[in-house]
Amino acid sequence: MSKSETEVAIIGGGAAGIAAGRRLRAAGIDCLLIEARDRLGGRAFTVNQGGFALDLGCGWLHSADRNPWAEIAQEQGRTVDRSRPPWGRPSLPIRFPLEEQADFRKAMDALYDRLEEMLAKGGDVATSDALPQDGRWNNLVTAIGTFISGAELGRVSGRDFINYQDTDTNWSVVEGYGTTIAAAGSALRVALDCPVTRIDHSGRKIKIETAKGTVTADHAIVTLPTGVLAANETLFLPALPGKIEAARGLPLGLADKLFIALERAEEFEANSRAFAHTDRVATASYKIRPFGRPLIEAYFGGSNAAALESGGERAFFDFAVAELTSLFGSGFAARLKPIAMHRWRADPFALGSYSYAVPGKAECRLALAAPVDGRLFFAGEACSKGDFSTAHGGWFTGTAAAEQAIAVRQGLQV
Repeated sequence: MSKSETEVAIIGGGAAGIAAGRRLRAAGIDCLLIEARDRLGGRAFTVNQGGFALDLGCGWLHSADRNPWAEIAQEQGRTVDRSRPPWGRPSLPIRFPLEEQADFRKAMDALYDRLEEMLAKGGDVATSDALPQDGRWNNLVTAIGTFISGAELGRVSGRDFINYQDTDTNWSVVEGYGTTIAAAGSALRVALDCPVTRIDHSGRKIKIETAKGTVTADHAIVTLPTGVLAANETLFLPALPGKIEAARGLPLGLADKLFIALERAEEFEANSRAFAHTDRVATASYKIRPFGRPLIEAYFGGSNAAALESGGERAFFDFAVAELTSLFGSGFAARLKPIAMHRWRADPFALGSYSYAVPGKAECRLALAAPVDGRLFFAGEACSKGDFSTAHGGWFTGTAAAEQAIAVRQGLQV
């Protein structure tokens, strides 16, 4: 690091950290973005393989009509695809007839309706409590739940699940959402390859101990994922057990993507979607020809993804091949080749994909977001009550944390 002192240190260079840095820089406040990885973006991660930009982390501009990243992508000259996402159109009817798909969608709608009825009585429930006993679509609804929350519905707070705010406008960025988010931080002062080992807020100055030395700051904005916070009780000095407890109430679910090259892909319509099994939770979702490319994007969630991670990337490919050949015949395997993936649970700087609240812990989001002593501020998707699990949730909370720091520096009450 060329300079080890700053007015505000931002710990974590993902969507929230970048948003905070941009707001502070606009206010003329010196800040340093400290990132453990050798890149910006955090859980937004685009790689270029086979001539294509592939989002191994977040890939959708959810609530795009109010998502600041959509505007930033356009300012950067990115190609924003506004076509309907695969889940907004019928899946391939192979072993899943259209009339059954309509019946399944009714079951998904009924889950939300039943949850709202149950929560109107007060308290909280597990999201799975809203499933009908012996419901025909319970397994597929739960599988979709693992894609939404990264965990099985029995582990997910119904109140938190229903709190999620979505405008049902979902776009994507051809050049990559991760590319867009990382580029948004290009003008910031950044220290990469710089894991933080201790945040000492015991003295007049905050001391952030890192792999490259100690940074001193007047204020700090912490944007670390809850999985990292929960696993590191000694991160703060003095300790902040309330923050660690809040993080543990908001564990990171798991969603992994595997991109597969597909020969003779033109036989499929672009942006097709397929399910190999509708009667089990341990199944994947397959997006065929995303952006018209000769690829399949396989999506795995929850316990299924966790089990496959223990077997390495090959386990994901073998699972996908077995499911896809059950749909399209044994000869289909010869047309498939794995290209890229990232195992988020195995990533030491993430330890998962995005947060969900366990039953009874929805209020942990506000507890995690609360400032400490007017000097430590917190941001990240897990700090958002309604936009959690998204990069725009990171943006909103990162900007809010920066505003809190600015207010304190101006002598205002936070």
